[in-house]
Amino acid sequence: MELIDITWIGLLLVGLGTFFLIGELLVNLRGLGAILGISFIVYYFYIFTPNTSTLIMMLFIYFVGIIFIFIDGKLINDGTLATIGITGMIFSVALSAPSFTSGLYAVIGVLVGSASSLLLLKMFEKRDMWNKITLKDRLTADKGYTTVNKEFEQLIGKTGETMTDMRPVGTIKVDGKEYSGISNAQWIPKASKIEVLEVDGTRILVKSISNEK
Repeated sequence: MELIDITWIGLLLVGLGTFFLIGELLVNLRGLGAILGISFIVYYFYIFTPNTSTLIMMLFIYFVGIIFIFIDGKLINDGTLATIGITGMIFSVALSAPSFTSGLYAVIGVLVGSASSLLLLKMFEKRDMWNKITLKDRLTADKGYTTVNKEFEQLIGKTGETMTDMRPVGTIKVDGKEYSGISNAQWIPKASKIEVLEVDGTRILVKSISNEK
């Protein structure tokens, strides 16, 4: 049982668990990341929670946090649910820790594990759902999207307004109609004036002109 008393064990277990679980969402690890991630996280809560009901509750909060991150990335993509999810994960591991120091290490594990999982994007192919979110699908004429392309191509050079924050994806309004747009690595606040620079299929690239004279 000596291993359990080491304060930094939470950093290792939570860090690895979060790394593999978030990694499974980002890239296709064929389920191996999910299995390893769940194993590390369940073991962390098992050794630190005093009773079964607390164990179940903390596991529930942690995995709901993971689900929120998935939903945000898959459907909403505004960062709100992802922030709530990360907060829930931090809350669950910190509350389960037997001491302040152990809890601090566990919280660091969540943060380091989440950040480190981004490294998997450099080694494995990104899941399709993230490609769709960043509007990287290229709909060309040879694929039967000529009608849509012609409508969108008419937007080039026109000005409009952002209906949501663009970070970098968001909703814009041009000529009274709303479209999904993407900025060139810019964070453009809601209600900013924008200009359409380029259209590629349904990918509408815009820039902010709010501060331009």
